[in-house]
Amino acid sequence: MTPQLRQAIQLLQFTNLEAAQFVEQQLEQNPLLERDESTDSPQPERAALDQIGASTEIVRDTADAVRSENLPAEGTAPLDADYSNSYDAGGISDGGISDGGPRVGSMECQGAGSSFEGDDRGIDDLADAKPPLREHLSEQLRLNFDDPIDRMIGAHLIALLCPAGRLTAEPAAIAQAMAIPLERVEAVRHQMMAFDPAGLFARDLRECLAAQLKERNRLDPAMQALLDHLPLLAQRDHKKLLNVCGVDSEDLAEMIAEIRALDPKPATSFDSAPLHSVVPDLLMRANPDESWTIELNPDTMPRVLVNERLYARVSPRAKKEDRVFLSERLASATWLVRSLQQRAQTILKVAAEIVRQQDAFLQHGVAYLRPLILRDIAATVELHESTVSRVTANKYIATPRGTYELKYFFTAAIHATNGGENHSAEAVRHRIRTLIAAEPPDEIVSDDTLVTLLRREGVDIARRTVAKYREALRIPNSVQRRREKAVHA
Repeated sequence: MTPQLRQAIQLLQFTNLEAAQFVEQQLEQNPLLERDESTDSPQPERAALDQIGASTEIVRDTADAVRSENLPAEGTAPLDADYSNSYDAGGISDGGISDGGPRVGSMECQGAGSSFEGDDRGIDDLADAKPPLREHLSEQLRLNFDDPIDRMIGAHLIALLCPAGRLTAEPAAIAQAMAIPLERVEAVRHQMMAFDPAGLFARDLRECLAAQLKERNRLDPAMQALLDHLPLLAQRDHKKLLNVCGVDSEDLAEMIAEIRALDPKPATSFDSAPLHSVVPDLLMRANPDESWTIELNPDTMPRVLVNERLYARVSPRAKKEDRVFLSERLASATWLVRSLQQRAQTILKVAAEIVRQQDAFLQHGVAYLRPLILRDIAATVELHESTVSRVTANKYIATPRGTYELKYFFTAAIHATNGGENHSAEAVRHRIRTLIAAEPPDEIVSDDTLVTLLRREGVDIARRTVAKYREALRIPNSVQRRREKAVHA
């Protein structure tokens, strides 16, 4: 593959944000490539090809409305091919030297003299970042222990913490390695279990939860008895727990709710990165005639222009080596906008066909999600399956029903009992969740009953498949649900 073809395939696989970052790097390196910051007035330079046909109206019975005849043809290799087994002679994987090109994903710092205009960050974005967990614990260690030996023990315990915040090493082995009595190591460990966040340095789940309850002043004898019988809680054997804890069903329900509110892995919540909202790559809206309009998210893709006027003005008077450089930059800029155009048209073509085939889901909900595979889309839009896979990877579409990854619309098929249209696996899982949620406390629905109910609705499904889907939904079996609902009743 040529470098240009590799670039085109990369752009197709990038999300809009990744592609925009790549374009930003190209804008910095190529003097003949510039951003189109115009709003209404036309530019004298050539318009960006990646913006041609950037939105399309989808008619339910056809996908022809999104087929473009403006795709580049001259000297460009098609993206519609499987390059998984291609040999790239002279490339980096072949022992070659990198061309020093831009690395997508790197971050560029703004200069110190940058203006604050257009800075829409909130006060939360400017706050000091939370220190790392071990630094946070080391500060507490210095404040809580004066003895240098105790500080040494505490520093060793901090170094041995696992990512979840547990102490996986045996205290006896730690004491032996440090040549310190076990009682002193345990005394330091138990005192450090009260550090923030509470529950660290525990040997098991029971100790971790007990430390958090102790901090809340809720570690009474009944709660301790519940912690000592966590396997019964996991089995939802509430009848035995009532006898063990010596409480009534209402108190037991409150105790279980308190246990569920605790953090079994306190270290992960402390060091976890802040959640970021998903930025959709495609926007979708309904039209008055019940069709759909799809467009690339304009907020995540910059408009770019090839400044041919600058090339025509500078090139005739430039030296020979400078003319060669300008010619290369012109070819690179032209290829980039053509690649962006091809990327835009390919993404819109694939997304339009997905929307057309999943129109019932968009109109009525997940129960109407159709079974769909990559081959179905590839055959309709006349692209290779690998191309469809690249288009749908890590790209999100904002629909009236929420923001979904394009991969979400591809689900396995489950046969119908009467030989009719197949059912989507996701729709069947949704139906199982609905049936279980509607079951009365005195009539718990077993997996066998679910099979019977689904087959009455035309779904040919086996009991083991129902059990697999139920477990994937994190729904307990009928015995555990019966015990739990009996306690609540």
